[in-house]
Amino acid sequence: MKQRVMVIDDEPQFLRALATNLRGAGYEVDTAATAGEALAAAPLRPPDAFILDLLLPDSSGRDVCRELRSWSAAPIILVSAVGDDDEKIAALDAGADDYVTKPFAIGELLARLRAVLRRAGSPSEPVIDVGAIRVDFEKSSVTVNGELVHLTPHEFKILRLLALNEGKLLTHRAILRDVWGPAYGDESNYLHVYVSQLRRKLEPDPARPRYLLTEPGAGYRLVAPAT
Repeated sequence: MKQRVMVIDDEPQFLRALATNLRGAGYEVDTAATAGEALAAAPLRPPDAFILDLLLPDSSGRDVCRELRSWSAAPIILVSAVGDDDEKIAALDAGADDYVTKPFAIGELLARLRAVLRRAGSPSEPVIDVGAIRVDFEKSSVTVNGELVHLTPHEFKILRLLALNEGKLLTHRAILRDVWGPAYGDESNYLHVYVSQLRRKLEPDPARPRYLLTEPGAGYRLVAPAT
């Protein structure tokens, strides 16, 4: 059965082009030009994923994410033509799974879409492999190329969270609140220190990270390096 994607964007040309490419990639596609149209249609034909523009004529991507998250766990990819990091971060915190900045290559968006759909359909695992890094949740252990790496409890919690969301952008605030609690939600410099320590222990070249990537002004994502 084909997976269904809902695209929500108020630019007719972009909406048509993206829908055509998604159908060509094997997806069923529903479209909406406004938040109201999307929120009315989505519950009637629940999609497997959403591609959502940050700025809509009748609402913001942040508000739409929050509404969708009240009843749907389907992945949401935010697309944006603006460089407003605060808006992007707010939408991610409201429930979006990833974002792509316009203009983008359709291949990149399709790869991001496959990744979020794969994560949504994957059961939780006691062991996750990300390239040469293996995270064993039951043993609370980490190996790189088979060699045991000692992590502090907080370093392991950060890596565990990123591994459970492999490929997904996690905001500074989301990581801080999950690992340390709400009181640390705005301490991004505090998090930077721990990420630097993790890179020294996990990366072949910490100055040129291939696994633990920074999204400037937003957060971090853990990825398997391209071979």
